[in-house]
Amino acid sequence: METGLRSQKVLTALGIAVGLIVVSFLAAPFVPPAVDWHISFRPAALTLLSGESPYDKVYIIHAPWALLMLAPFALFPENVGRVMLLFCGLASYIFIAQRLGAKPLAIIFLLISPVVMHMLLNGNIDWLASFGFVLPPPIGLFFIAIKPQIGIAVAPFWLIEAWRQGSWKQVLRTFAPFTIVLLLSFAIFGLWPLGAVEVTGVSFNASLWPLSIPVGLALFVTAVRKRKIEYAMAASPCLSPYALFYSWTGVLLAIIASVPETIAAVIGLWILVAIRFFS
Repeated sequence: METGLRSQKVLTALGIAVGLIVVSFLAAPFVPPAVDWHISFRPAALTLLSGESPYDKVYIIHAPWALLMLAPFALFPENVGRVMLLFCGLASYIFIAQRLGAKPLAIIFLLISPVVMHMLLNGNIDWLASFGFVLPPPIGLFFIAIKPQIGIAVAPFWLIEAWRQGSWKQVLRTFAPFTIVLLLSFAIFGLWPLGAVEVTGVSFNASLWPLSIPVGLALFVTAVRKRKIEYAMAASPCLSPYALFYSWTGVLLAIIASVPETIAAVIGLWILVAIRFFS
């Protein structure tokens, strides 16, 4: 019985995967190209698969393990992989929001928010980094490291929580796997995170840093005192000197369990977009 159930789940997953591929091929001609997928993530993933360092050939500042996760999409024709990325982004945000306690109405408003729509249109991977919020810390660290501006305050929150739960032994269990892989990535690819320093001064940087530092610190202290990750999620973009417009999706996810606050935030974001458009 158990073996049959497992086989049925495998067949269902394979059916969904095949269906996704077919729909992606059909939709590809009608979906506009995505700039980040075109100039950054896809070329970087293909370069890594060829055995070369993407940090020498493509403008990329993200963790190498993110490129490995994107490699299956990159092997398809560009626009087909782009459609797959879009579907995975939507499905991922639905899953993450549900794990954070969101009701259907809040999820709908999340998906129609300008930050999520902007990210999906650009072909970026903030949804991948956001998985870190709902995964166990030893695994979640790998995901939030893909986009530190989304989860920069979550890592120290987990550090304090690990110490509370089991002193240095729990800290070691939580952070050792990530630390080892990070150091290995430095040995192979060099200090790839330093590339982020170059982008802090770009015109499309939507960070409020340093004005947002007091708010970020207050939210982080609240997270530690109340032992709730949501405050650390909201603190992260406030403490990052670089954050794109859609990097603020993490703040939406921090309040996603409350429908009125989510609706108010999304309406406010669309008002902001309208003001910027007409000004």
